[in-house]
Amino acid sequence: MSAEDLEKYETEMELQLYKEYRDIVGQFSYVVETERRFYLANGVDVQVRNSDTEVYFEVAMSDAWVWDMYRPTRFVKNVRVITFKDVNVEELDKPDLRLPDDGPFGG
Repeated sequence: MSAEDLEKYETEMELQLYKEYRDIVGQFSYVVETERRFYLANGVDVQVRNSDTEVYFEVAMSDAWVWDMYRPTRFVKNVRVITFKDVNVEELDKPDLRLPDDGPFGG
C-alpha cells in the first residue's frame, strides 16, 4: 500500500467515524477527552490519584463509545483509563429534553 493509498484510507475512515459519531451523539450524556482518545459516555467518574512522585487521573466510564478508527468495536459497557495528562469532561446539551419556556415549569 502506498503512502497516498494509506492517507486516502485514513481520510475515508475518519469521515466514516465522524458520521457514526454524528448519528449516535444524542444517545450520550458526556464527552470525555484524554490525551490519547475521545469518548462519549453516559456515566463518568474521575478520580485524582497520587503516587509517590506523580499525580494521575483514573477515569471510569460506563455505556461508552470510543473514537478510534482502528477499533472494530467502539461501543463498550465499561472502560477505565489511567492518564498523567489533563482530562476534559463535558456534559452534552440535550435540547430535546428542555422544558418549554411557556409551559408551567418554564421561565
